[in-house]
Amino acid sequence: MIAHGDVDPRDRAQLDGAELIVAADGGTLALERWNFVPHAIVGDLDSLGVDRAAEFAALGVTVVPYAAEKDESDLELAIAYAVAAKADDIVLLGILGGARFDHEIANTLLMAADEFRGRKLRAVHGGTTVRVLHGGDTLELGGAAGDLVTLLAVRGDAEGIRTHRLKYPLGRETLHFGAARGLSNVVVSAGATVSCERGVLLVIETAGGGVS
Repeated sequence: MIAHGDVDPRDRAQLDGAELIVAADGGTLALERWNFVPHAIVGDLDSLGVDRAAEFAALGVTVVPYAAEKDESDLELAIAYAVAAKADDIVLLGILGGARFDHEIANTLLMAADEFRGRKLRAVHGGTTVRVLHGGDTLELGGAAGDLVTLLAVRGDAEGIRTHRLKYPLGRETLHFGAARGLSNVVVSAGATVSCERGVLLVIETAGGGVS
């Protein structure tokens, strides 16, 4: 799944072996630069344009157009298309950065929606991976020693948080919505985990560490 935000050259590798590639409107342009043709294009086509969409349709691409005045974002509609197609491992590219900061926030918060729980949904931008942890679940981190991990409560406070193999441990503690306490933890060794009893967390992993 690729949206019309910034992409990193390393993101192209995420497309290798993908069974379904869906572009949310202008995300098609990034795929074109990478010499990939999507299986489907979903959205209002204000970025790609109707004429370009018709060119892709002539190549056999499924184009699902929507009116510009709609309640959902193009990314939201594209994810719904993938879910309807029985996708169970969804990688989001191009949801961060770009000219629209409001879209970046909306795209990130969209990942925390209840309907995507259990869908193995993650966003990737270069060395950064964003996933969501819901209450009652445990998430195994993919990072190596030295990688940064940020835990941010969304939709209210997140309670009963436990971490394993992180430098700054949490033992059944609460991260409050809007507070920065969960910023810039560090993986001590591979196999680190985070669990949460109640609430929703954004789990942001940054490979190679960085400035805290």
